Amino acid sequence: MRLARAILPLVRTTTTTAASSPNAVLSVGDAVRERRHFTEADVAAYAAVSGDRNPVHLDDAVARDVGGFQRGRVVHGMLVASVFPSVIAAHFPGAVYASQTLRFAAPVYVGDEVVARVQAIHIRTMTTNGSTSSRYAVKFATKCFMDEDEGSLAIDGEAMAILPTLEWSLETASKQQ
Repeated sequence: MRLARAILPLVRTTTTTAASSPNAVLSVGDAVRERRHFTEADVAAYAAVSGDRNPVHLDDAVARDVGGFQRGRVVHGMLVASVFPSVIAAHFPGAVYASQTLRFAAPVYVGDEVVARVQAIHIRTMTTNGSTSSRYAVKFATKCFMDEDEGSLAIDGEAMAILPTLEWSLETASKQQ
């Protein structure tokens, strides 16, 4: 599908901070980081799919003169935030994204690369009546930074996801994809 390819990242790198074994159980404090570069094609594809054709995303002059964005066009905030459920689903197939809060702290410009960090901050076991299997409600801190040192915050928030398991492969998480 041509459109799906247009919105996939050109550069996608993940790293984790957790136990040193190749497979681990997610614990409070564990984090996954992913780098994502946003291109003109990403923004155009998102505008087409979402219907959000605000000229601050599509026209440099409007972004500068009307929007006040000195560097020109900005990436849709929701497109940048889409990295968070992507990271969670990549490490926990079958995860159900239940909620997300977002605070947009700074613009991300077309051509920028960001570092998204998803960190477990609370884990609760959920059992269903009569079932021996468990699912897990996990609250994640979700942050997106404009630099590798995580000093320039672009997005801050929290997400809640229901995970089928807390097991994840750190080998897969740390590979460049």
